[in-house]
Amino acid sequence: MSHRTKKHARNKYLILLLVCFGLPLMLKAQKYKAEWKSLKQHQTPDWFLDAKFGIYCHWGPYSVPEFKNEWYSHWMYVNKDNPEASNGKASEFYDHHVETYGKLNEFGYKDFIPMFKAEKFDASEWAELFQNAGAKFVGPVSEHADGFAMWDSDLTRWNAKNMGPRRDIMGELSKEIRKRDMKFIATYHRHWLLGWFPTWDETTDASNPEFADLYGPKMKKGDFQYPPSTHDLDAGIEKYYPMAGEDFNKEWLARLKEIVDKYNPDLVWFDNKMDVIDESYRKEFLQYYYNQAAKKDQEVAVTYKFYDLAKGTAVLDLERSRMKEKKDFPWLTDDSIDWNSWSHIKNPNYKSVNRLVDFLVDVVSKNGAVLLNVTPKANGEIPQPVKERLLKMGQWLNVNGEAIYGTRPFKIYGEGETKVVEGHLSEEKNPDNSAKDIRFTTKGHQLYAIALDWPKDNVLKIKTLKKDNPYLRKTIKKITLLGYDTALEFKESSSELSIVLPKKKMGDYAFVFKIFTD
Repeated sequence: MSHRTKKHARNKYLILLLVCFGLPLMLKAQKYKAEWKSLKQHQTPDWFLDAKFGIYCHWGPYSVPEFKNEWYSHWMYVNKDNPEASNGKASEFYDHHVETYGKLNEFGYKDFIPMFKAEKFDASEWAELFQNAGAKFVGPVSEHADGFAMWDSDLTRWNAKNMGPRRDIMGELSKEIRKRDMKFIATYHRHWLLGWFPTWDETTDASNPEFADLYGPKMKKGDFQYPPSTHDLDAGIEKYYPMAGEDFNKEWLARLKEIVDKYNPDLVWFDNKMDVIDESYRKEFLQYYYNQAAKKDQEVAVTYKFYDLAKGTAVLDLERSRMKEKKDFPWLTDDSIDWNSWSHIKNPNYKSVNRLVDFLVDVVSKNGAVLLNVTPKANGEIPQPVKERLLKMGQWLNVNGEAIYGTRPFKIYGEGETKVVEGHLSEEKNPDNSAKDIRFTTKGHQLYAIALDWPKDNVLKIKTLKKDNPYLRKTIKKITLLGYDTALEFKESSSELSIVLPKKKMGDYAFVFKIFTD
């Protein structure tokens, strides 16, 4: 064989290898285009459908003042001349700030960063706590509306590795979270930065060009607006608030790509108001993230609020709210362990364990999942009452988790007299549940009925499962209470299924009944 013939044969062999192995990888890596139709091909991963319960934390320089809530960084600048001033009066945040720290041109938000030392932060301790709480996906707020990056960023000097804690918070947490077989998530709020600080107000440090890389682009007075909860995707959104310029759009996307490249999050969560970002950049992020994941054989998810992404391209997320009915699509709701704040404050109002467990059960029965926010102190400690609540949730899940993890909705989500109030930030309007409130979940052919309280007469009545009901066609053979060894007596009638419970209340929170059929 001549040298030319050998070379030709070798080239044909290389081409064959490329076709057999290289081309499929290239195609896999470029599976998605920056088009809504293409992005709708992405499927919600099974791990998310099975996980049901996650934890994240609002933690940053805004944790330092411990005053009112995590919007301190915004409201501290609302003086009497600010368009958001109520009846021409400065906000209580502003008054508190000036009295405590000084004038806004002398002590601005940037000056909290050196005070945010995180000296007691232990990523291993956090991850262990979250694991013991029963969480399956966990992560920090990577960047809040304040523009401060909680990772080792090459794109901004205002990051936790370069100042404040001088540690790569996301890097440390991602390592410890994955070590415990939990999924790592990153939440992203940067789009809120547009107008968050009054860069037009010459009486504050926010107008100083020296700090523009933290406080954001120069805006006009009154440019900061709140997002509407209902509108078509990008249909006339400009009438609600100013849209981001090209530089802001590019920076928004670049930081996201850096997070993906450095930390490989399994889920990227977005706060609302993402529609200030040009649609093309939102599409480009999904394309990049989904294709990078495909290249790495990583199953990932993205969440969004309102109409910020096209339906079917990611998972819909609610805030401090839930659904009235079961949905045929997976969804998420995020809520805080504190009724009033997403960050640590001096006078917290923590939710009860009973409320947290009932919320989780109700959401899961309707095909949803819960992302619970916790509130670390600026020094990195998680408050003891928060730890106690998380550990009690974990204890409940240790006994009853089989009715939560890996489950799917029943034909009907449940029954009861307590009605859910829907809508953004509506959770505080929802009353506590009673023993008449029952929720269902399934796993394969297994049915679980979860009572949200213990009936006073020790007899649980489930109307949905009455004799000859349209939902459960199989014959009930046995019923057990998770955490209790003995099978329970039961009776089916034309009006209800009655279950005789132990004389002593078994546990403190929702009670799971495992229903065996033929």
